[in-house]
Amino acid sequence: MGKGGEKGGEAGEAEAQIRFYTWEEIQKHNLRTDKWLVIERKVYNVTKWANRHPGGHRVISHCAGEDATDAFQAFHINPTLVQKFLKPLLIGELAPGEPSQDRDKNSQLVEDFRTLRKTAEDMNLFRANPLFFSLYFGHIIAMEVLAWLMVSYFGTGWITTLILACILTTSQTQAGWLQHDFGHLSVFKKSSWNHIVHKFIIGHLKGASANWWNHRHFQHHAKPNIFEKDPDVNMLHIFVLGDTQPVEYGKKKLKYLPYNHQHEYFFLIFPPLLIPVYFQIQIISTMIRRRFWADLAWAISYYMRYFITYIPFYGVLGSLSLLTFVRFLESHWFVWVTQMNHIPMEIDCEKHRDWLSSQVAATCNIEQSFFNDWFTGHLNFQIEHHLFPTMPRHNFWKVKPLVKSLCAKYGVQYEEKPLGKAFVDIIGSLKKSGDLWLDAYLHK
Repeated sequence: MGKGGEKGGEAGEAEAQIRFYTWEEIQKHNLRTDKWLVIERKVYNVTKWANRHPGGHRVISHCAGEDATDAFQAFHINPTLVQKFLKPLLIGELAPGEPSQDRDKNSQLVEDFRTLRKTAEDMNLFRANPLFFSLYFGHIIAMEVLAWLMVSYFGTGWITTLILACILTTSQTQAGWLQHDFGHLSVFKKSSWNHIVHKFIIGHLKGASANWWNHRHFQHHAKPNIFEKDPDVNMLHIFVLGDTQPVEYGKKKLKYLPYNHQHEYFFLIFPPLLIPVYFQIQIISTMIRRRFWADLAWAISYYMRYFITYIPFYGVLGSLSLLTFVRFLESHWFVWVTQMNHIPMEIDCEKHRDWLSSQVAATCNIEQSFFNDWFTGHLNFQIEHHLFPTMPRHNFWKVKPLVKSLCAKYGVQYEEKPLGKAFVDIIGSLKKSGDLWLDAYLHK
């Protein structure tokens, strides 16, 4: 364990002696009831704080026993403010002889990445352009107004309703990309302003929960494509993913579904049902179970606005049917865009890589174009977004050459592909995983 004696006296007093710890000791504290982590060589006991963590207890727990410096920098836009919360949790420092990185990570790569981040800060790439986000918000509101005007002037015929549904789907999807910006604190300098607008957009414009999104999405960012840590690859036994999980399932003779056909039943289960069924149930139950009453109020305001707008034209049943159809269409758009960056990439158990390597192994980019930027909400720059989640999306193209250069220097594969190929690769990777399962199921 460490050298030194007792921790210092009351808060505000200089500590008489600093306690030093080795990585061997720190790595033991990665349990549900006992969590330590390291930020810039300082050791913190976050066991009790985890449940009060605004990003949810799981995301901080996933970094227990590790150097969390890069994750900490990636998620917080005001580290000075957060230090106020960290100070009481400080229990010591890494012993002088201990490396800054755990588990023999390449310290030079880590340092170079931190230098790259500093360069991006010096280039003002973390500063948002208010005009960009104002116009983006404006085009969402314009579509909502256009939808209402259409049904007011042209009535409720089939063609009008179909066009109306497509406009509302586009508005909902684009609002989804916009809430993502505020959720990642990438628009305003103050966290509180981002949080307020985030609740408005995801709640009032989409009828969902900001807290539910935060707690789920930040886990994905902290540990992308890592089983038991990234909820986006927790497929509830419906799909087997990557190269190792299918073989494990096959050897254990687990057959919840015929996984060798998952690339076919994907079309029936995932795109049409994720938002209208799975997310809908999960969001409502989470808000009630975890008492997210403010989020629930925002969500109710969305449904009130929607039904007040469309019941006069379609009636209660017709409005419900229209809403379900819009969510059905949005779900297809959302699934294809969000899965193309991750499902074809490495999906495995925790390997304790450095921040750059872990993010790039799990993430790929899609070629840049005006349409691709708009259609995907700039998630075509998924690598840059994962490395710098608080960077405003309109600056990803500026940091991209620096990221590619750093990856090339250390032989880290930076993958980029056309949009169509990215969609095809989702199905190809599901088929490959299904074939691995079948082979292991029959022969191992």
